[in-house]
Amino acid sequence: MLKRKIDNILINWKKRANHKPLIVKGARQVGKTMSIRHFAKQNYKHVVEINFALEEEYCSIFDDGFNVDDIIKNITFINPHVNFVPGETLIFFDELQVCPSCATSLKPFKIDGRYDIICSGSLMGVYYQQIESNSVGYKEDVLMHSMDFEEFLWACGYDNTLIDELFNHMLQVKPLSKLVMNQLIALFRDYMVLGGMPEVVDTFVTQKNFAGTLSLQQQLHLDYEEDITKYAVGMEKGKVLAVYRHISTFLAQENKRFQVTKIAHGARNREYVGAVEWLNSAGIINVCYCLHELALPLKGNYNPALYKIYYRDTGMLISSLDEEAQEDLRQNKNFATYKGAIFENIVADMLVKQGYDLYYYRNDKLSIEMDFFVRSANLLWPIEVKASNTATASLKKLTGNTALSHDINHGIKLCSANIGFNGKFYTFPYFLTFLLRRWLREQN
Repeated sequence: MLKRKIDNILINWKKRANHKPLIVKGARQVGKTMSIRHFAKQNYKHVVEINFALEEEYCSIFDDGFNVDDIIKNITFINPHVNFVPGETLIFFDELQVCPSCATSLKPFKIDGRYDIICSGSLMGVYYQQIESNSVGYKEDVLMHSMDFEEFLWACGYDNTLIDELFNHMLQVKPLSKLVMNQLIALFRDYMVLGGMPEVVDTFVTQKNFAGTLSLQQQLHLDYEEDITKYAVGMEKGKVLAVYRHISTFLAQENKRFQVTKIAHGARNREYVGAVEWLNSAGIINVCYCLHELALPLKGNYNPALYKIYYRDTGMLISSLDEEAQEDLRQNKNFATYKGAIFENIVADMLVKQGYDLYYYRNDKLSIEMDFFVRSANLLWPIEVKASNTATASLKKLTGNTALSHDINHGIKLCSANIGFNGKFYTFPYFLTFLLRRWLREQN
């Protein structure tokens, strides 16, 4: 059983007095079901698991209304062998998106209070909106991602001793030893190819090689397309599929920006906004918006019509490339050939997994382009991602330049180089990105 960060979230949820029913949201195959099952087995005497996708007959348990006793009676009518013991039972409703009516039952279950409730599902498209509108105030929501690099290190046998050591090196701006750098660069390259889908990672860790991992990823692409066909509404299906199939095309461009003309001649951006929002809500992509100006707050300063889109899992990006690119990446470890898109994609993914929204900046007149921006308590931090340890002209122009922004003092460069600071920006190797939010909390 892979150790996941949600394990502690679930334990702390159970410990809270009067906790509400919990909805664990996330994309397909990020490990929701396995993590909840593991938690349930460790913490409850009785577990009632209902999968609405595999056991469609259970969708009828709400036909008599949402009284808890009526729901329990209908469950036991279908399966008389389950046990419902107040205070000792977890009811796990899986694949919630198949039965949105279940979300309406969360309020009466919370008021009743005899049983703990956890729901899980992909929550796609209109189903997501419908579920969100039900039981407001009577549920908690947790967003689950695929495995981040810290979880990948756990899977490879490392513990928090290493994590804390890496963090202390960042705080002290102290370079890592050559041995540690080389080992972590190798691990990070493996992580880039694999991504964080638990089945893919588990296969790699168990076998100690990549055999079968690409086929698992390719099947996931087919599953995502099947879900789009199943859950996207009406004419949106074709548009959602078109955007999904062109993500790597956008990222192959020099500016990596979403351009609808790459999908269909004469198409208009506003016609595809809904498709992009659908994929984002489904947990399949990350959207990075262009800032109007370099000032806080970030959410008040972006242009919703200008954006880049990234896969929410870099393994899915790499597995979407053609066979020649696959061969180059896997055999030659040549990650820099795809116009830096792989490094940008994985940094975007690592930032989102820390809770950041994504923003970039482009000013052609001043020849400035910055990949990402994050914030500390009162400062704006530009982040430049380099496919190799090359010059950082944009960072130099932005840092300490009050004419451009009063909110920027220093910046961050992510590349293959060791930890350092030149008075203007900090340099960190890519693999330390997962510690940035923790590090920024310590900065003035």
